[in-house]
Amino acid sequence: MTRQIINPPALIKPSGFAHGVRAGEFVYLGGQTAMDATGAIVPGGIVEQFAQAFSNVLTTLDAAGGRPSDLVDVTIYLTDVEDYQRNGREIGRVWRQLAGTEYPAMAGIGVTRLWQAEALIEIQGVAHIGDEANG
Repeated sequence: MTRQIINPPALIKPSGFAHGVRAGEFVYLGGQTAMDATGAIVPGGIVEQFAQAFSNVLTTLDAAGGRPSDLVDVTIYLTDVEDYQRNGREIGRVWRQLAGTEYPAMAGIGVTRLWQAEALIEIQGVAHIGDEANG
């Protein structure tokens, strides 16, 4: 099985981690916060941060040759679960806009903080994109 590091040029250059790793038919998508291309967390609340973090995940998936419907597992880490729940409808709208309505297995996990203190959310995932020979 081949192992390919995926670091899209549209995302900040990683240091000490990879944005994604393709291993055979699977892409493991590293945790993404709402960091923009300059390394800053986008302004706004949970909805804006969700949109940026999920876009970062999808950028990595696209660079690996996948699409949103290839996601099989997504984990969302939240510093404020209640804030996420209050904004669930808008977050759902953003998801559908970015990824459609084919939902993967998901988990939402409350945490005390994330790597960047101003980050409210971090999203990681796994996608199945088929074997390298058959695309």
